[in-house]
Amino acid sequence: MRRKLVIGNWKMNGNRAANSALLSGIAAGLTSTGADCAVCAPAPYLAQCQAELAGTAIGWGAQGLSAHAGGAYTGEVAAGMLVDFGCRYAIVGHSERRAYHRESSELVAQKTVAALAAGLTPVVCIGETLEEREAGRTNAVVGEQLGAVLAAIPAADVARLVLAYEPVWAIGTGKTATPQMAQDVHQVLRAQLAGVNPPAAAGVQILYGGSMKPDNAKELMAQADIDGGLIGGAALKAADFLAIISAAA
Repeated sequence: MRRKLVIGNWKMNGNRAANSALLSGIAAGLTSTGADCAVCAPAPYLAQCQAELAGTAIGWGAQGLSAHAGGAYTGEVAAGMLVDFGCRYAIVGHSERRAYHRESSELVAQKTVAALAAGLTPVVCIGETLEEREAGRTNAVVGEQLGAVLAAIPAADVARLVLAYEPVWAIGTGKTATPQMAQDVHQVLRAQLAGVNPPAAAGVQILYGGSMKPDNAKELMAQADIDGGLIGGAALKAADFLAIISAAA
């Protein structure tokens, strides 16, 4: 039985005062231990997360990382630096990185390898655009994105992945894939994992990342292959984030 996992992606939001209020609100309101939870904050605030969340049931992580372990890469953040601040997770391949920063599936795979090498859990984001869905290419697109990662790692490391299916057309648009639409893609992703490592595939957490909110979280997470959520806007409000965690328990 896979434990549910709810991760908040703050994106480029927050300041020290607001972060403190949000983190303390989540920590104070977290009563359920039936699901795992974490927040992925902007890099400048990882030290704050470490200071305020140490000793709580809330994990923390980064929104990205470099494919390189160190060196002359101005502005980048290495996986080892994230480990220094107690990070457990690192988001890789988020749709905004793929779209705005032209990150290819090959680069996402390299970043996944870097995260694993440092002992981090990569949250590998996968998803299609509206144009790709309407063209009937959803399975091909997500298959290519996941395939690049699977080709770059040993089969044994499949067990160390977290996946997040994020239909690009459902992020920040108010649109959400129906639970069945989301389940169909999650099932395809798990089958692809099983083609590499069947035992590990059964245990990999596959999160839904397309505008999950308190009012749709329970129905989405009731699906057989939806193991939690990668939460955007709702993660910036303690009450909403806690409601989603509660729905997952």
